[in-house]
Amino acid sequence: MSQDSQHGKWTVSDSDDDDEALPSSGTPAVSNPSSRQSLSPPRPKLEPVEVPVEAKPEPSKPPVSSLAIGSEARQLAAKNQLKPVKYETSPSLAGKRKKEVSDGSGWALSDSDDDDDDGGVKSKSVSNLPKKAPLSPKAKKVKVENERPPSPHGRLYYIDEPEDFFESSVPRLNDTFRFYLNKVTGLDRKYNTGALHIRDILSPLFGTLKESVQFNYCFDIAWMVQQYPSEFRDRPVLIVHGDKREAKARLVQQAQHFPHVRFCQAKLDIAFGTHHTKMMLLWYEEGFRVIILTSNLIRADWYQKTQGMWMSPLFPRLPEGSSASAGESPTFFKRDLLEYLASYRAPELEQWIQRIKEHDLSETRVYLVGSTPGRYVGPDMERWGHLRLRKLLYDHTDPIPGDEKWPVIGQFSSIGSMGLDKTKWLAGEFQRTMTTLGKSSHRSDPPMHLLYPSVEDVRTSLEGYPAGGSLPYSIQTAQKQLWLHSYFHRWKANTTGRSHAMPHIKTYMRASPDFTQLAWFLVTSANLSKAAWGALEKNNTQVMVRSYELGVLFVPSAFNMVSFPVHKNPFLVSSSSSGFPVPFDLPPTCYSPKDQPWIWNIPYSQAPDTHGNIWVPS
Repeated sequence: MSQDSQHGKWTVSDSDDDDEALPSSGTPAVSNPSSRQSLSPPRPKLEPVEVPVEAKPEPSKPPVSSLAIGSEARQLAAKNQLKPVKYETSPSLAGKRKKEVSDGSGWALSDSDDDDDDGGVKSKSVSNLPKKAPLSPKAKKVKVENERPPSPHGRLYYIDEPEDFFESSVPRLNDTFRFYLNKVTGLDRKYNTGALHIRDILSPLFGTLKESVQFNYCFDIAWMVQQYPSEFRDRPVLIVHGDKREAKARLVQQAQHFPHVRFCQAKLDIAFGTHHTKMMLLWYEEGFRVIILTSNLIRADWYQKTQGMWMSPLFPRLPEGSSASAGESPTFFKRDLLEYLASYRAPELEQWIQRIKEHDLSETRVYLVGSTPGRYVGPDMERWGHLRLRKLLYDHTDPIPGDEKWPVIGQFSSIGSMGLDKTKWLAGEFQRTMTTLGKSSHRSDPPMHLLYPSVEDVRTSLEGYPAGGSLPYSIQTAQKQLWLHSYFHRWKANTTGRSHAMPHIKTYMRASPDFTQLAWFLVTSANLSKAAWGALEKNNTQVMVRSYELGVLFVPSAFNMVSFPVHKNPFLVSSSSSGFPVPFDLPPTCYSPKDQPWIWNIPYSQAPDTHGNIWVPS
């Protein structure tokens, strides 16, 4: 079946298999010239793949093997990024491409039989499309080796930050919401006001650390250990991960020089699921703290990407002899966190479950929204995934007059397979969750704006094309859901000065028609996928969730508000601010006819990025 759209004409597989798409296991790299011969997308893996990409070299690089945990393809991708392909006049690249689209989109498909999607259903390749005439040699300039192009982000972009840039200082924190962005190098310091780096989070300024747990998807153990201050660097750390077999062995090998690092493997019993939760549990002499965030524990995720986090207050220890229900918050955060940890069924977490029970979490004003793998029926259907979010919105928000005009805004860094039309999942069960406001029986159908970077957003970003390595939307998935692209809006953050730090943050919200108020806001690890959010089965009597995910929901009632005013400038931080710091510009900007969503496993060679490189998947 063929379809025409602003993104080109594609031959679409007639499979109606709606299982989660399998993004490639290797990040399509800014390739080594020696690997130009092969433009086949890497073999599929599960869920979003976030491989560390070095935006600029550090004085001493760790070996590639310590940076790329996962498949051999992921390790190769990391190695290739150290030797990017420069933008050149040579016609050799165009002659070695596979079937290429000529509508200006630059999309291409490999002839490889390894481009399986949705559990092995093969996507048909694009064919019978006219070839695009090569650009005139006069339109390109030959790059002098090792010469950096002028940066559109200013003269200081290529200057290394001073050594103290990421060192801890007492930050100007917004104590109302406790929602923060990460620091970004390459930007003016004013755009990092109130932002946090991992070194800030682990700083002695926040407590005297005794022990910690790191839940995450991707790890660089050596880098992670270095982020702890020297006085805490040998304190016990438990790593909760989802790696299996060879990937697990590589992860364990990374830690062989760090005897204080131990491991807990999350059970992934459903195919195509991942351990995607990102959380820190920090136990101090003074108490206990929870951090729920969107960053992997790798260098690239903390330097030139937009990330978000919620940092709890410092929870004090309860008096001896306190009751089992003591220390609970109005949002039942303590109960829900304990339930989430218990879902791992892991002996390694039992000690932490007991510690949490001994602390007072009553100051918490957010709701926990988690996903854990399984098939759930009856009341258990509302424990996890988007049905958990639906239940919270039903119980803790109120109907709004004219709510059919209040748009839903979703923003994410990866996209799964959602079927051949919007009714299969997105505009059905997922939209019903996102549009729930209180106990009203009225089912509104407001606009849905989905924010996802365009090719141009990636090309002109601080990292350039390598930023796309953390945006794993594959051509195999994209060509089967062209209907989705009409929902897309640009990643814009001009007023905050952060447009060029590509998003790895994931946020969902409901906004007023003039985008000055929010009915609710969620920051989470969950991308736009059924694996992350769950999907109904058996005539809506069962929900199936594949992955571990975790986020926190902000609702106005928990803050004694009717709605959240949108903070116009989230970097003018004050502890008394009532405005919510939305991390991108509102209103969202719809894709123009010339915009295409970033697809990570096809080449982009018609224009150089901010470092003078092109993108050649290897």
